[in-house]
Amino acid sequence: MTPFQAFLSMGGYAGYVWPSFAIAALALGALLFASLRSRKATAAELDALETQAGEEASET
Repeated sequence: MTPFQAFLSMGGYAGYVWPSFAIAALALGALLFASLRSRKATAAELDALETQAGEEASET
């Protein structure tokens, strides 16, 4: 067994280790996606509020 194969087999625990890494990577990816989507929505809401505040200030 080559050193790389030994690394991939994780001492016989590869069936537990690699799926754990995959689940963690998927969870982090989902959190990143949700955060970026939320940031975009919040920025759009802020722009709308700033526009509304600017219009109200110009009316007075």
